[in-house]
Amino acid sequence: MRVLITGGAGFIGSCYARMLLDPAHPLSPIRPVERVTVLDALTYAGNRANVAAVAGDGRFAFVRGDIRDRELVRALVADHDVVAHFAAETHVDRSIASGAVFVDTNVTGTQSLLEALLRYPRVRLLHVSTDEVYGPVPEGRATEDAPLAPTSPYAASKAASDLLVLAHHRTHGLDVRVTRCSNNYGPHQYPEKIIPLFTTRLLAGRSVPLYGTGEHRRDWLHVEDHCRALHRVLEAGVPGRVYNIASGTEWSNRELTARLLAACGAGPERVRTVRDRPGHDVRYAVDTRRIRGELGWEPEWDPEEGLRLTVAWYREHRDRWAPEPLGSAR
Repeated sequence: MRVLITGGAGFIGSCYARMLLDPAHPLSPIRPVERVTVLDALTYAGNRANVAAVAGDGRFAFVRGDIRDRELVRALVADHDVVAHFAAETHVDRSIASGAVFVDTNVTGTQSLLEALLRYPRVRLLHVSTDEVYGPVPEGRATEDAPLAPTSPYAASKAASDLLVLAHHRTHGLDVRVTRCSNNYGPHQYPEKIIPLFTTRLLAGRSVPLYGTGEHRRDWLHVEDHCRALHRVLEAGVPGRVYNIASGTEWSNRELTARLLAACGAGPERVRTVRDRPGHDVRYAVDTRRIRGELGWEPEWDPEEGLRLTVAWYREHRDRWAPEPLGSAR
């Protein structure tokens, strides 16, 4: 199996690349990986250090390039069996400040990829999306058939890309599978989202900015559990189908902050309440019975242990902290 990973130097894409090439824990012992090619533009959140652990593997190749470069994308797609599409702008606060780049990358970039797939329809597409496309879910859980009601420019751009992908399945018969995941956490994440942002600030002796009341609730999914779910969908999912992915571990931002304070040895005086961001959704929650029932996936990471080890990774890799980005409490 030859896999092209768009956005593969980012947080989740790089984890998938590392797991695909891990000889000790192969994701697919039945279909061994012949090649993994990472395509990444290396914008602020992409970092070649994220794939340094596999850079020496003879099956690995890195291509610096933009998903919107149609000629480059077409040439890469032609030489692979599978495309795992992670390339996206993902930070809600940045999308509120300026949404144009989100449309460019998330919508136009996905269209560029789909045009290449029309030329090579034998290639399978795994399109990685977000639970934010459903909008706020105050009660219950959104199923894959729930209407899309995004509230941020980021979520709207991802919803648009989802619909483009599914339309190409229905109209052209492309083999596509769409996943929508909850908030990911784990090592190698650029410190703009709440867990790495708060962790690095606390380890540096600084305060952390908690939006509003801190009662916004999110499901927290370890990035490795997410990647295992993605591979199950890629191998056994139904073409044209959507699969929600979440752990079932739901914490408010205030509860999460308390855990991070404890893990970093910091007190509550380090929390600074800041004005809430515009349109901040109170809760996201998705129904995961489809992927659990049809594909047999279950999360393996204990959330408390996963959070502890994530904080430990940032403590041990201070050289990887970027200059302080825009604060977030997604």
